[in-house]
Amino acid sequence: MTARNGRTVRDLRRGNRTAVLQRLYFDGPMSRFELGPATGLSSGSISNVVAELVADGLVEEAGTVESDGGRPRTLLRVTADSGHMIGIDVGETRVRVELFDLTLTELARAERPLEHHGYDVETIVGHIRDGIAEVLAETDIGPEQLLGVGIGVPGIVAHTPEQGAVVHGQTIGWDAVPLESLLRSTCGLPDSVPYFIDNGARTLGQAEMWFGAGRGARTAVVVLFGSGVGACLVTEEVEQGRSVEWGHLTVRVRGRRCRCGALGCLDAYAGAEALIDRWREEGGRPPEGADEETALTAMVAAAHPPEGTGTDPAALAVLEEAAEYVGAGLSDLINLFQPERILIGGWAGLQLGTRFLRAVRRYAASYALRHPAERVSIDLGKLGPDAVTVGAAILPLADFFAHGGQRGPYGRGRHGERA
Repeated sequence: MTARNGRTVRDLRRGNRTAVLQRLYFDGPMSRFELGPATGLSSGSISNVVAELVADGLVEEAGTVESDGGRPRTLLRVTADSGHMIGIDVGETRVRVELFDLTLTELARAERPLEHHGYDVETIVGHIRDGIAEVLAETDIGPEQLLGVGIGVPGIVAHTPEQGAVVHGQTIGWDAVPLESLLRSTCGLPDSVPYFIDNGARTLGQAEMWFGAGRGARTAVVVLFGSGVGACLVTEEVEQGRSVEWGHLTVRVRGRRCRCGALGCLDAYAGAEALIDRWREEGGRPPEGADEETALTAMVAAAHPPEGTGTDPAALAVLEEAAEYVGAGLSDLINLFQPERILIGGWAGLQLGTRFLRAVRRYAASYALRHPAERVSIDLGKLGPDAVTVGAAILPLADFFAHGGQRGPYGRGRHGERA
């Protein structure tokens, strides 16, 4: 049966389930009485939907609360162990795998270090396979309990009907890598478990918009600073956000060569790898044999030493110049999209921290048009170094909610396409 607007009865039922699940997830525990105005559904619809969700094990009672002059009202909440997700961050220095319950409480984690930017495809696939096996074994959770596996990767992700998610990671030497099909043939998960593979900046943005500093904003840009630079743009038209290759915006004509091969990219002036290289070129001395995170920590400490210790002028000059390039790059995003908020995250962004942020704000305001610049806030993200992994786990969770908490034919197909 089809309604006048083209929606079927199944669509309406699924939408009602989605509305109730999301309100309980973000604002619960709540009573049936509170769910009505919060979702716009009638009391009859609320009763029916809640009964279904309780029968499916997705919602449970969470105590009672006194009402004005009537019987106590029963509170409801999402059942934490009714589903599980795996979130994976294919980062610059490690592959991190985390297992979460439905409320995004971490249950287990596994990490595999990447030696010297070791982006060999077989190595990455092996780390993911072993990490998934490890977190499942640690918790005795079966693959059939997974809503999906979310993965944040560097590069552009294209979805194809034949191979699923294909990754174009120019800066890491990945040329059309069929990552999803490789994982399906290697990891041993059932075909019913979907993979959700996307750019790491988008998974970071997803996490900050759901649970971090972006919550409540209609438009935002979430920036990921790691070895390179990326961003996720969230607008009213694209609520789930989309990744943009902001790090490969040209900030200097005929400038430094970027990891992608082009000249003058922002990545070549502001990514952690570039910062450390530039510090070394100016006479700085990163710790011998240190990984990027340790080297960047040393650089920040050299530029802003404890009181009574001499400042490294080379480190300070490189960071100051990087702040200007970042501010100029943000001004382009401000002028183009006029966001309410810009949030800076990623391990390098968090290390650079508030000192770097003050200079970035100053330069962004000086390069941007006055009207949008006066209406945007620029701050650090709130979710810390695990934000990409959390955001990756949100990808299957968001899809599960969008389909009313239904698995199987109501969810996604083999390669993540909607059924």
